[in-house]
Amino acid sequence: MQEVSQISEFGKILVFLITGFVLTGGLLLLNKLIAPDKPNAEKLSSYECGEEPTGSSWVQLNSRFYVIALIFLLFDVEMVFVFPWATVFGSHELIAQDERWGWLSLAEMFVFMGILILGLIYVWVKGDLEWIKTKVVQPRVQVNIPASVYNKINEISYATIPFSTEEKTENIVVKEASATTVVRKPMFKPTLKKP
Repeated sequence: MQEVSQISEFGKILVFLITGFVLTGGLLLLNKLIAPDKPNAEKLSSYECGEEPTGSSWVQLNSRFYVIALIFLLFDVEMVFVFPWATVFGSHELIAQDERWGWLSLAEMFVFMGILILGLIYVWVKGDLEWIKTKVVQPRVQVNIPASVYNKINEISYATIPFSTEEKTENIVVKEASATTVVRKPMFKPTLKKP
């Protein structure tokens, strides 16, 4: 007599997932309850691979890093498709049953690799693989504003105001090339919340 399982295969996966979530949540809760909470300047500073952090951690990252990372991911994910192909192409039992499997898998891989190589050639010709762009592209727009207006704007000298958390009530005097202007301080004080 064949025994009937009390739980299906999907039920086993569900029990496994529920157990994983309960254990993970329980351990996080236990950590929150018993771990000491003593923040200091060293713990709250940004981690820079063991180096002493210098400057602010809010620095803009060069967008070229993203391009290189995306191209790396493209060719890294390619390997996920090459391994199953190699398994099918190298299976002597499958090819022995029908020789068309070998030719079909070979043709599919040539099409797949061809598309990837075309993508690489496109990125290469476009110049996205070059770290330093040698050709400067000047944007060209059709506007009805004369160039003298732009030149006047560029001739004005602007003063930068250093950021300070202290509240000041005096007005700031900005000296321009032609006249002295009084600029009023904003009526609000920015507040920063610490996490």
